[in-house]
Amino acid sequence: MKKFTTQFLPLALCFTIFLMAFAGCGKAPKSTSTNATEASSKDSSGQNPKDMEEDPSGTASNSNSAETPKNAPSDTPVDVTLNEVAHSIFYAPMYVAIEEGYFMEENINLDLVTGFGADKTMTAVLSGEADIGFMGPETTVYTYNEGSNDRVVNFAQLTQRAGNFLVAREEMPDFSWQDICGHEVLGGRKGGMPQMVFEYILRQNGIDPSKDLTIDQSIDFGSTAAAFSGGKGEFSVEFEPGATALETEGVGYVVASLGVDSGYVPYTSFSAKSSYIEEHPDIIQRFTNALQKGMDYTLKHSPEEIAAVIAPQFKETDMETLTAIIARYHKQDTWKENLIFEESSFGLLLDILSDAGELTQRPVYKDLVNTSFAQKAAK
Repeated sequence: MKKFTTQFLPLALCFTIFLMAFAGCGKAPKSTSTNATEASSKDSSGQNPKDMEEDPSGTASNSNSAETPKNAPSDTPVDVTLNEVAHSIFYAPMYVAIEEGYFMEENINLDLVTGFGADKTMTAVLSGEADIGFMGPETTVYTYNEGSNDRVVNFAQLTQRAGNFLVAREEMPDFSWQDICGHEVLGGRKGGMPQMVFEYILRQNGIDPSKDLTIDQSIDFGSTAAAFSGGKGEFSVEFEPGATALETEGVGYVVASLGVDSGYVPYTSFSAKSSYIEEHPDIIQRFTNALQKGMDYTLKHSPEEIAAVIAPQFKETDMETLTAIIARYHKQDTWKENLIFEESSFGLLLDILSDAGELTQRPVYKDLVNTSFAQKAAK
Protein backbone atom coordinates (compact mmCIF):
# COMPACT_ATOMS: atom_id res chain seq x y z
CA MET A 1 0.00 0.00 0.00
CA LYS A 2 2.81 2.38 0.92
CA LYS A 3 4.44 1.70 -2.42
CA PHE A 4 1.19 2.38 -4.27
CA THR A 5 0.69 5.70 -2.48
CA THR A 6 4.22 6.80 -3.27
CA GLN A 7 3.70 6.13 -6.96
CA PHE A 8 0.19 7.57 -7.19
CA LEU A 9 0.70 10.84 -5.26
CA PRO A 10 2.89 12.60 -7.87
CA LEU A 11 0.40 11.69 -10.60
CA ALA A 12 -2.48 13.07 -8.53
CA LEU A 13 -0.70 16.37 -7.93
CA CYS A 14 0.05 16.84 -11.62
CA PHE A 15 -3.56 16.11 -12.53
CA THR A 16 -4.81 18.66 -9.97
CA ILE A 17 -2.48 21.40 -11.30
CA PHE A 18 -3.65 20.66 -14.84
CA LEU A 19 -7.32 21.05 -13.86
CA MET A 20 -6.63 24.39 -12.10
CA ALA A 21 -4.78 25.78 -15.11
CA PHE A 22 -7.55 24.68 -17.48
CA ALA A 23 -10.23 26.31 -15.33
CA GLY A 24 -8.32 29.62 -15.24
CA CYS A 25 -8.06 29.95 -19.01
CA GLY A 26 -11.60 31.31 -19.31
CA LYS A 27 -11.10 34.12 -16.81
CA ALA A 28 -10.10 37.62 -18.00
CA PRO A 29 -7.34 39.43 -16.12
CA LYS A 30 -8.58 42.01 -13.66
CA SER A 31 -7.01 44.91 -15.62
CA THR A 32 -8.84 43.91 -18.82
CA SER A 33 -12.25 43.93 -17.13
CA THR A 34 -11.48 47.40 -15.72
CA ASN A 35 -10.70 48.75 -19.20
CA ALA A 36 -13.91 47.26 -20.52
CA THR A 37 -15.88 48.98 -17.79
CA GLU A 38 -14.24 52.31 -18.61
CA ALA A 39 -14.92 51.83 -22.33
CA SER A 40 -18.58 51.02 -21.71
CA SER A 41 -18.95 54.19 -19.63
CA LYS A 42 -18.10 56.35 -22.64
CA ASP A 43 -20.83 57.60 -24.94
CA SER A 44 -20.93 57.09 -28.69
CA SER A 45 -18.65 60.07 -29.22
CA GLY A 46 -15.87 58.32 -27.32
CA GLN A 47 -15.99 60.73 -24.36
CA ASN A 48 -16.34 59.79 -20.73
CA PRO A 49 -19.46 61.33 -19.08
CA LYS A 50 -17.20 62.65 -16.32
CA ASP A 51 -15.22 64.55 -18.94
CA MET A 52 -18.44 65.93 -20.43
CA GLU A 53 -19.47 67.28 -17.04
CA GLU A 54 -16.23 69.25 -16.98
CA ASP A 55 -16.81 70.40 -20.60
CA PRO A 56 -20.58 70.87 -21.17
CA SER A 57 -20.04 71.45 -24.87
CA GLY A 58 -19.01 67.83 -25.28
CA THR A 59 -15.82 68.83 -27.07
CA ALA A 60 -12.24 68.31 -26.03
CA SER A 61 -10.57 71.29 -24.37
CA ASN A 62 -7.68 73.15 -25.98
CA SER A 63 -5.32 71.60 -23.43
CA ASN A 64 -5.61 68.35 -25.36
CA SER A 65 -4.53 69.85 -28.66
CA ALA A 66 -0.91 68.94 -28.05
CA GLU A 67 -1.93 65.26 -27.89
CA THR A 68 -3.32 65.30 -31.42
CA PRO A 69 -1.29 62.89 -33.60
CA LYS A 70 0.95 64.55 -36.13
CA ASN A 71 -0.52 64.69 -39.63
CA ALA A 72 -3.86 63.42 -38.26
CA PRO A 73 -6.13 62.01 -40.99
CA SER A 74 -8.77 64.36 -42.34
CA ASP A 75 -11.58 62.48 -40.54
CA THR A 76 -10.01 63.10 -37.12
CA PRO A 77 -11.28 66.27 -35.36
CA VAL A 78 -8.46 68.50 -34.13
CA ASP A 79 -8.34 71.57 -31.89
CA VAL A 80 -6.81 74.67 -33.48
CA THR A 81 -6.33 77.99 -31.67
CA LEU A 82 -6.44 81.01 -33.98
CA ASN A 83 -5.37 84.41 -32.64
CA GLU A 84 -6.77 87.31 -34.70
CA VAL A 85 -5.26 90.79 -34.59
CA ALA A 86 -8.70 92.39 -34.17
CA HIS A 87 -12.36 91.42 -34.44
CA SER A 88 -13.51 93.38 -37.47
CA ILE A 89 -16.11 93.18 -40.21
CA PHE A 90 -13.12 93.73 -42.49
CA TYR A 91 -12.40 90.02 -42.06
CA ALA A 92 -15.89 88.87 -43.10
CA PRO A 93 -14.83 85.79 -45.14
CA MET A 94 -13.23 84.23 -42.06
CA TYR A 95 -16.41 84.70 -40.02
CA VAL A 96 -18.47 83.27 -42.87
CA ALA A 97 -16.27 80.15 -42.72
CA ILE A 98 -16.93 79.91 -38.99
CA GLU A 99 -20.67 80.54 -39.07
CA GLU A 100 -21.32 78.35 -42.13
CA GLY A 101 -19.54 75.46 -40.44
CA TYR A 102 -16.72 75.14 -42.97
CA PHE A 103 -14.10 74.54 -40.28
CA MET A 104 -16.26 71.81 -38.78
CA GLU A 105 -16.61 70.27 -42.26
CA GLU A 106 -12.82 70.07 -42.29
CA ASN A 107 -12.95 68.50 -38.80
CA ILE A 108 -11.36 71.49 -37.10
CA ASN A 109 -12.58 72.62 -33.68
CA LEU A 110 -11.61 76.30 -33.95
CA ASP A 111 -10.92 78.39 -30.87
CA LEU A 112 -10.91 82.05 -31.95
CA VAL A 113 -9.06 84.49 -29.69
CA THR A 114 -8.65 88.24 -30.30
CA GLY A 115 -5.14 89.56 -29.69
CA PHE A 116 -5.92 93.30 -29.97
CA GLY A 117 -2.73 94.15 -31.86
CA ALA A 118 -0.33 92.43 -34.25
CA ASP A 119 2.46 92.45 -31.67
CA LYS A 120 0.28 90.56 -29.20
CA THR A 121 -0.89 88.10 -31.85
CA MET A 122 2.70 87.38 -32.86
CA THR A 123 3.67 86.84 -29.23
CA ALA A 124 0.87 84.27 -28.89
CA VAL A 125 2.13 82.39 -31.96
CA LEU A 126 5.78 82.42 -30.90
CA SER A 127 4.94 81.23 -27.38
CA GLY A 128 2.76 78.38 -28.66
CA GLU A 129 -0.34 79.87 -27.05
CA ALA A 130 -1.83 80.06 -30.56
CA ASP A 131 -1.34 77.57 -33.39
CA ILE A 132 -2.11 80.10 -36.13
CA GLY A 133 -1.98 83.89 -36.19
CA PHE A 134 -4.02 86.29 -38.31
CA MET A 135 -2.34 89.69 -38.64
CA GLY A 136 -0.44 92.00 -40.94
CA PRO A 137 2.40 90.08 -42.65
CA GLU A 138 4.85 92.85 -41.76
CA THR A 139 5.06 91.24 -38.31
CA THR A 140 6.53 88.08 -39.80
CA VAL A 141 9.22 90.22 -41.47
CA TYR A 142 10.09 91.90 -38.17
CA THR A 143 10.35 88.55 -36.39
CA TYR A 144 12.52 87.10 -39.15
CA ASN A 145 14.88 90.07 -39.14
CA GLU A 146 15.18 89.85 -35.36
CA GLY A 147 16.71 86.40 -35.82
CA SER A 148 13.90 84.06 -34.81
CA ASN A 149 15.03 80.43 -34.97
CA ASP A 150 11.53 79.25 -35.87
CA ARG A 151 10.34 81.39 -38.77
CA VAL A 152 6.69 82.45 -38.80
CA VAL A 153 5.51 81.73 -42.34
CA ASN A 154 2.52 83.22 -44.19
CA PHE A 155 0.39 80.55 -45.88
CA ALA A 156 -2.86 82.33 -46.79
CA GLN A 157 -3.72 85.96 -47.62
CA LEU A 158 -7.23 87.21 -46.81
CA THR A 159 -7.38 90.93 -47.65
CA GLN A 160 -5.79 92.68 -50.61
CA ARG A 161 -6.60 96.27 -49.72
CA ALA A 162 -6.34 98.41 -46.62
CA GLY A 163 -9.52 98.38 -44.57
CA ASN A 164 -9.42 101.85 -43.07
CA PHE A 165 -10.85 105.21 -44.09
CA LEU A 166 -9.98 108.87 -43.62
CA VAL A 167 -12.66 110.68 -41.63
CA ALA A 168 -12.99 114.48 -41.60
CA ARG A 169 -15.07 116.79 -39.43
CA GLU A 170 -17.05 118.08 -42.38
CA GLU A 171 -18.17 116.77 -45.75
CA MET A 172 -15.51 117.21 -48.43
CA PRO A 173 -16.91 115.94 -51.76
CA ASP A 174 -13.87 117.22 -53.65
CA PHE A 175 -11.31 115.96 -51.14
CA SER A 176 -7.66 115.87 -52.17
CA TRP A 177 -4.87 114.45 -50.03
CA GLN A 178 -3.27 117.87 -50.12
CA ASP A 179 -6.20 119.05 -47.98
CA ILE A 180 -4.75 117.44 -44.85
CA CYS A 181 -1.48 119.38 -44.98
CA GLY A 182 -1.04 121.57 -41.92
CA HIS A 183 -3.68 119.66 -39.95
CA GLU A 184 -3.66 117.13 -37.10
CA VAL A 185 -4.54 113.53 -37.99
CA LEU A 186 -5.17 110.68 -35.55
CA GLY A 187 -3.00 107.86 -36.91
CA GLY A 188 -1.91 104.35 -35.97
CA ARG A 189 0.90 102.51 -34.22
CA LYS A 190 4.39 103.09 -35.58
CA GLY A 191 5.45 100.13 -37.73
CA GLY A 192 1.91 98.79 -38.09
CA MET A 193 0.27 98.30 -41.48
CA PRO A 194 -2.48 100.95 -40.96
CA GLN A 195 0.09 103.67 -40.25
CA MET A 196 2.58 102.55 -42.90
CA VAL A 197 -0.06 102.37 -45.63
CA PHE A 198 -1.27 105.84 -44.61
CA GLU A 199 2.27 107.21 -44.90
CA TYR A 200 2.72 105.33 -48.20
CA ILE A 201 -0.29 107.17 -49.64
CA LEU A 202 0.99 110.50 -48.39
CA ARG A 203 4.36 109.97 -50.07
CA GLN A 204 2.64 108.87 -53.28
CA ASN A 205 0.91 112.26 -53.22
CA GLY A 206 4.10 114.22 -52.55
CA ILE A 207 3.40 114.77 -48.86
CA ASP A 208 6.10 114.35 -46.19
CA PRO A 209 4.47 112.60 -43.18
CA SER A 210 6.97 114.10 -40.76
CA LYS A 211 6.87 117.71 -41.99
CA ASP A 212 3.64 118.54 -43.81
CA LEU A 213 1.14 117.52 -41.13
CA THR A 214 0.92 116.38 -37.51
CA ILE A 215 0.16 112.67 -36.93
CA ASP A 216 -0.89 111.73 -33.40
CA GLN A 217 0.21 108.14 -32.74
CA SER A 218 -0.34 108.22 -28.97
CA ILE A 219 -3.88 106.82 -28.98
CA ASP A 220 -4.47 103.09 -28.57
CA PHE A 221 -5.85 101.04 -31.45
CA GLY A 222 -9.64 101.06 -31.28
CA SER A 223 -9.81 104.27 -29.24
CA THR A 224 -9.28 106.82 -32.01
CA ALA A 225 -12.98 107.08 -32.91
CA ALA A 226 -13.89 108.01 -29.33
CA ALA A 227 -11.03 110.50 -29.20
CA PHE A 228 -12.14 112.08 -32.49
CA SER A 229 -15.73 112.23 -31.28
CA GLY A 230 -14.46 113.96 -28.16
CA GLY A 231 -12.82 116.71 -30.21
CA LYS A 232 -9.31 115.38 -30.75
CA GLY A 233 -7.80 115.96 -34.21
CA GLU A 234 -9.17 117.37 -37.46
CA PHE A 235 -8.94 114.07 -39.37
CA SER A 236 -8.79 110.46 -38.20
CA VAL A 237 -7.80 107.20 -39.86
CA GLU A 238 -10.57 104.75 -38.88
CA PHE A 239 -11.50 101.12 -39.36
CA GLU A 240 -15.07 99.94 -39.42
CA PRO A 241 -17.36 100.13 -37.60
CA GLY A 242 -15.64 103.25 -36.22
CA ALA A 243 -15.91 105.21 -39.48
CA THR A 244 -19.61 104.48 -39.94
CA ALA A 245 -20.31 105.14 -36.24
CA LEU A 246 -18.80 108.62 -36.53
CA GLU A 247 -20.94 109.33 -39.59
CA THR A 248 -24.05 108.06 -37.81
CA GLU A 249 -23.21 110.23 -34.81
CA GLY A 250 -22.87 113.22 -37.12
CA VAL A 251 -19.38 114.15 -35.95
CA GLY A 252 -17.40 112.77 -38.88
CA TYR A 253 -17.56 112.05 -42.60
CA VAL A 254 -15.63 109.51 -44.69
CA VAL A 255 -13.72 111.49 -47.33
CA ALA A 256 -11.27 108.87 -48.63
CA SER A 257 -10.62 105.12 -48.64
CA LEU A 258 -7.06 104.12 -47.89
CA GLY A 259 -7.84 100.78 -49.52
CA VAL A 260 -8.67 102.41 -52.83
CA ASP A 261 -5.92 105.03 -52.79
CA SER A 262 -3.11 102.66 -51.79
CA GLY A 263 -3.96 100.05 -54.43
CA TYR A 264 -3.63 96.31 -53.87
CA VAL A 265 -1.66 95.63 -50.68
CA PRO A 266 -1.19 92.33 -48.76
CA TYR A 267 -2.86 93.75 -45.68
CA THR A 268 -3.62 90.67 -43.58
CA SER A 269 -2.63 87.02 -43.78
CA PHE A 270 -2.61 83.78 -41.81
CA SER A 271 0.70 82.49 -40.54
CA ALA A 272 2.22 79.83 -38.29
CA LYS A 273 5.63 78.78 -37.07
CA SER A 274 7.53 76.79 -39.68
CA SER A 275 7.84 73.92 -37.19
CA TYR A 276 4.04 73.75 -36.81
CA ILE A 277 3.53 73.77 -40.58
CA GLU A 278 6.10 71.01 -41.04
CA GLU A 279 4.58 68.87 -38.27
CA HIS A 280 0.93 69.47 -39.22
CA PRO A 281 0.63 70.05 -42.99
CA ASP A 282 -2.73 68.29 -43.07
CA ILE A 283 -4.18 70.64 -40.46
CA ILE A 284 -2.89 73.70 -42.33
CA GLN A 285 -4.44 72.37 -45.55
CA ARG A 286 -7.81 71.74 -43.91
CA PHE A 287 -7.72 75.17 -42.30
CA THR A 288 -6.97 76.81 -45.67
CA ASN A 289 -9.71 74.79 -47.37
CA ALA A 290 -12.25 76.16 -44.87
CA LEU A 291 -11.07 79.72 -45.46
CA GLN A 292 -11.36 79.32 -49.23
CA LYS A 293 -14.95 78.12 -48.83
CA GLY A 294 -15.68 81.22 -46.75
CA MET A 295 -14.11 83.41 -49.43
CA ASP A 296 -16.10 81.72 -52.20
CA TYR A 297 -19.35 82.31 -50.31
CA THR A 298 -18.48 85.95 -49.63
CA LEU A 299 -17.72 86.75 -53.25
CA LYS A 300 -20.85 85.01 -54.55
CA HIS A 301 -23.41 86.49 -52.16
CA SER A 302 -24.88 89.91 -51.53
CA PRO A 303 -23.92 92.16 -48.61
CA GLU A 304 -27.35 91.45 -47.09
CA GLU A 305 -26.79 87.69 -47.21
CA ILE A 306 -23.26 87.98 -45.81
CA ALA A 307 -24.48 90.25 -43.01
CA ALA A 308 -27.13 87.71 -42.03
CA VAL A 309 -24.48 84.98 -41.80
CA ILE A 310 -21.89 86.85 -39.72
CA ALA A 311 -24.38 88.73 -37.52
CA PRO A 312 -23.71 86.39 -34.53
CA GLN A 313 -20.09 87.60 -34.57
CA PHE A 314 -21.19 91.26 -34.28
CA LYS A 315 -24.16 91.29 -31.96
CA GLU A 316 -23.54 94.92 -31.00
CA THR A 317 -23.93 96.07 -34.64
CA ASP A 318 -27.41 96.44 -36.16
CA MET A 319 -28.13 94.75 -39.48
CA GLU A 320 -28.42 98.00 -41.43
CA THR A 321 -24.96 99.16 -40.33
CA LEU A 322 -23.45 95.71 -40.80
CA THR A 323 -24.82 95.49 -44.33
CA ALA A 324 -23.60 98.98 -45.22
CA ILE A 325 -20.06 98.22 -44.03
CA ILE A 326 -19.90 94.94 -45.94
CA ALA A 327 -21.17 96.72 -49.07
CA ARG A 328 -18.44 99.33 -48.69
CA TYR A 329 -15.74 96.67 -48.45
CA HIS A 330 -17.28 94.65 -51.28
CA LYS A 331 -17.35 97.68 -53.57
CA GLN A 332 -13.63 98.40 -53.19
CA ASP A 333 -12.59 94.79 -53.94
CA THR A 334 -11.24 94.19 -50.44
CA TRP A 335 -11.14 90.39 -50.42
CA LYS A 336 -8.81 88.24 -52.49
CA GLU A 337 -10.48 85.71 -54.82
CA ASN A 338 -7.91 83.11 -53.84
CA LEU A 339 -5.69 83.02 -50.77
CA ILE A 340 -2.37 82.90 -52.63
CA PHE A 341 0.17 85.38 -51.26
CA GLU A 342 1.94 86.32 -54.49
CA GLU A 343 5.58 87.34 -54.79
CA SER A 344 4.73 90.73 -56.28
CA SER A 345 2.58 91.50 -53.23
CA PHE A 346 5.41 90.48 -50.92
CA GLY A 347 7.74 92.83 -52.81
CA LEU A 348 5.27 95.70 -52.39
CA LEU A 349 5.05 94.94 -48.66
CA LEU A 350 8.83 95.23 -48.35
CA ASP A 351 8.78 98.51 -50.31
CA ILE A 352 6.21 99.95 -47.90
CA LEU A 353 8.29 98.83 -44.92
CA SER A 354 11.42 100.31 -46.47
CA ASP A 355 9.72 103.66 -47.19
CA ALA A 356 8.58 103.79 -43.57
CA GLY A 357 12.13 103.17 -42.34
CA GLU A 358 11.13 99.87 -40.73
CA LEU A 359 13.14 97.44 -42.88
CA THR A 360 16.64 96.37 -41.84
CA GLN A 361 16.99 93.72 -44.57
CA ARG A 362 14.79 92.26 -47.32
CA PRO A 363 13.91 88.61 -46.58
CA VAL A 364 13.64 86.15 -49.44
CA TYR A 365 10.03 85.50 -50.50
CA LYS A 366 10.20 81.71 -50.12
CA ASP A 367 11.54 82.05 -46.58
CA LEU A 368 8.39 83.74 -45.31
CA VAL A 369 5.67 82.62 -47.72
CA ASN A 370 4.32 79.14 -48.51
CA THR A 371 1.64 79.15 -51.23
CA SER A 372 1.20 75.38 -51.63
CA PHE A 373 -1.80 75.16 -49.30
CA ALA A 374 -3.64 78.11 -50.88
CA GLN A 375 -2.95 76.81 -54.37
CA LYS A 376 -4.41 73.42 -53.50
CA ALA A 377 -7.45 74.98 -51.81
CA ALA A 378 -8.17 77.13 -54.86
CA LYS A 379 -8.42 74.16 -57.22
